[in-house]
Amino acid sequence: MQHIIIDDTLARIGNAEFADYLCHAFCYEGFCTFERNGKGFRFQAGDCMIIPRRGDLVRDLYESDDFRVDVIYVTQKFIELSTPQSNYGTRGHLSLFQNPIMRLNAEQQQVCRRNFEAVKRRLVQTDHQFRRDALMNAVECMIIDFFDFHARLFPADKISSQQHQLMEQFIEMLERGDFRRNRDIGYYADTLCVTPKYLSEVSKKVSGLPATYWITRYTALDISRMLRDRSLSFTDISDMFGFSSLSHFSRYVQANLGAKPSDFRE
Repeated sequence: MQHIIIDDTLARIGNAEFADYLCHAFCYEGFCTFERNGKGFRFQAGDCMIIPRRGDLVRDLYESDDFRVDVIYVTQKFIELSTPQSNYGTRGHLSLFQNPIMRLNAEQQQVCRRNFEAVKRRLVQTDHQFRRDALMNAVECMIIDFFDFHARLFPADKISSQQHQLMEQFIEMLERGDFRRNRDIGYYADTLCVTPKYLSEVSKKVSGLPATYWITRYTALDISRMLRDRSLSFTDISDMFGFSSLSHFSRYVQANLGAKPSDFRE
């Protein structure tokens, strides 16, 4: 499976082979329109856009004759490996589910172009002895700048409805680190005085993804950061997260990060 795929159209965003990819796009000329989550959007020159998986939710996509776009598809697992030391991406993800488009100023457009070119350049350097690390670095830089664009465009991201408040409370529990000892949705539902089914339904409605996804995402991101810290042994990390054995920990890392613990230290 290719972790990064480059394209020059959004027409294939809903294809089954891209179901586990996040779509990052920058528009140079023209425009396209589409519907997602029952809302209509216009993506035009100077905009960047992130569709966080489930491109099949994009409907009625139309590209103008002069539409020119760079598209970078990145798998969820590679994004998690490349995500910087910040959980801002989670809150940003919730906001992007509501509106995936960011309108950039001239300076931000230049930054976005450079990031896209860096990813494409690293992708074709197949003889680079550290190509995977170079790609991860290029993707991380792209993500950091997307965080900056988003934080400047949407400085206040609190939403007042009851369901969004519940989602905020759930995310706050994850941000304080409850996932290190509690990865069962029942724990979060009990604490928030709702049923696991209701919590998952609300999560899916607000973010497009079930509650279990967010528990696993926070856990996997934290583990990947710790695995890069060579002062911590695998046993230390396994114990911090309450795994019953080192083999259980290794299986969890392999399943959710797509690599063995030792791969992070090669």
